[in-house]
Amino acid sequence: MATTAAVTAPGVVSGTTPTSSSSSNSSLNSTTGTTLAGNFQTFLMLLTTQLQNQSPLDPLDTNQFTQQLVQFAQVEQQLKTNEELKTLVAMQQAVQATQALGFVGKTAVVDGSTTALSNSKATWELNIKSASTVNITITNSSGQTVFTGKYSANAGDSQPFTWNGQGNDGTQLPDGKYTLTASAVDSSGTSVGVATQIQGTVSSVDLTQSPPLLMINGQSYTVSQVKAIVG
Repeated sequence: MATTAAVTAPGVVSGTTPTSSSSSNSSLNSTTGTTLAGNFQTFLMLLTTQLQNQSPLDPLDTNQFTQQLVQFAQVEQQLKTNEELKTLVAMQQAVQATQALGFVGKTAVVDGSTTALSNSKATWELNIKSASTVNITITNSSGQTVFTGKYSANAGDSQPFTWNGQGNDGTQLPDGKYTLTASAVDSSGTSVGVATQIQGTVSSVDLTQSPPLLMINGQSYTVSQVKAIVG
């Protein structure tokens, strides 16, 4: 009379029941899938139990066990790596928040073309590649042109352009947000690139965003957009 081995773990077959390689793979893969969130020792215990209870007339290929063991180890390592990455991301966010708070109250220079006219004064900085004639156009928040001008400029970065808030007809315009657009041509009539920057006091920081956002002249900017601190 054949003896029957006890079933001691999920997916473990009795010693009197021959098991095909494909069915064993299916059982093992199912067990592996449910233990990925567990620990490595549980997986080793299941492998050992299955080896002990396999049919001696139809033993499983040890190469398959080795391959599954390696695959599980790789997945286990990936799970640990993901946890470490989460920790690193959290640390980076904390550093970004601390750095952003350090900008409050300081005057920052950022890339941009829209700034605030306050007390009849708005300032932009122009980065001009070569000596040229610069055409300035300023529009209000509705997109209407309120000022145009033509100026001679030398090549160089961070050349300030300050506007007193008056239109071409001399009308004093109200405080608010205004956008400057600049184009330029050199002495030979060739177009010259002009990049604009603005500066303003960092009034607050929004730490609910990732990365944190600095509020400058009513506009939001990330720390990476800050080109310089001038005061």
